[in-house]
Amino acid sequence: MSNEPRLTALDALHRSLGATMTDFAGWDMPLRYGSERDEHNAVRTKAGLFDLSHMGEITVSGPQAAALLNYALVGNIASVGVGRARYTMICREDGGILDDLIVYRLEETEYMVVANASNAQVVLDALVERAAGFDAEVRDDRDAYALLAVQGPQSPGILASLTDADLDGLKYYAGLPGTVAGVPALIARTGYTGEDGFELFVKPEHAVELWQALTKAGEGVGLVPCGLSCRDTLRLEAGMPLYGHELSTELTPFDAGLGRVVKFEKEGDFVGRAALREAAEHANHEPPRVLVGLIAEGRRVPRAGYAVVADGQVIGEVTSGAPSPTLGKPIAMAYVDAAHSAPGTPGVGVDIRGTHEPYRVVALPFYKRQN
Repeated sequence: MSNEPRLTALDALHRSLGATMTDFAGWDMPLRYGSERDEHNAVRTKAGLFDLSHMGEITVSGPQAAALLNYALVGNIASVGVGRARYTMICREDGGILDDLIVYRLEETEYMVVANASNAQVVLDALVERAAGFDAEVRDDRDAYALLAVQGPQSPGILASLTDADLDGLKYYAGLPGTVAGVPALIARTGYTGEDGFELFVKPEHAVELWQALTKAGEGVGLVPCGLSCRDTLRLEAGMPLYGHELSTELTPFDAGLGRVVKFEKEGDFVGRAALREAAEHANHEPPRVLVGLIAEGRRVPRAGYAVVADGQVIGEVTSGAPSPTLGKPIAMAYVDAAHSAPGTPGVGVDIRGTHEPYRVVALPFYKRQN
């Protein structure tokens, strides 16, 4: 295997726009085009355009596709209607989270599983292994798709000007095939920013013309190209977990406060069921560390791995931290002992290079859009 980073179909275009590029999960991706604060604010107030072609698409099809996914994943995938999508997770036998996923039901016997770039191969391998004995095919479709996202309050108008697909009828966490600017696309209403928005799955050879059409359609309403840096601050404000930070193989969905994605009532066995049942019962009696929001009283920015402290004792650890453009203060997500997890708990701080900086405990998310 070569160590050269993989390039998306939009690579030359990003460079022509002066993007600062970075290696992300083995892909060369745009970090920012100009100011990440401006990009962030554009998504909150107008619209942003993202290249997400590094995400891992895996197609699962065949008569027993639903049964395979019900066995392989913790959610009830068989109950997802055609044209709808579901947030779920794939766990190990011991309940540890391998990845969080979005699964789209494209047809009666065909699903698309979208994995995080850093875990796409792990998820693919696990699904192939778990498919043994099922009349279903697991196909690596990472090279079959480019993925563009338009996010922000102006995104429905921008997209509506380029498609006759029924966007008004497209609910959150749904997807429908359509044509955007003459390009065949799967139009999904999902996102990772806390705003309304759409993700467009297209063939790589159509990515550039679609990007250019979206850019032109968004010119009058403030659409800007956006990189991974503002994607991270947007999802952090929206309290959305990031694999490798809030989620890992060391944690079960119950540890992460996301036990609701585990569906014990579905038919048949699934990988990790016994361990997750135990984790659920344990969480009921004695909650593990709880994921909370922290807002800085001062200006110093907490980073992943910094200790959360109270009364001179370590009570938790920061998983993600950044300056929040919307709040105008540094914010963080952290796992803290349950005793210190209530919003407003006094005396909580973050150890930033030896100084205990004061922080306020708040409920997640930090930001919720006004509908």
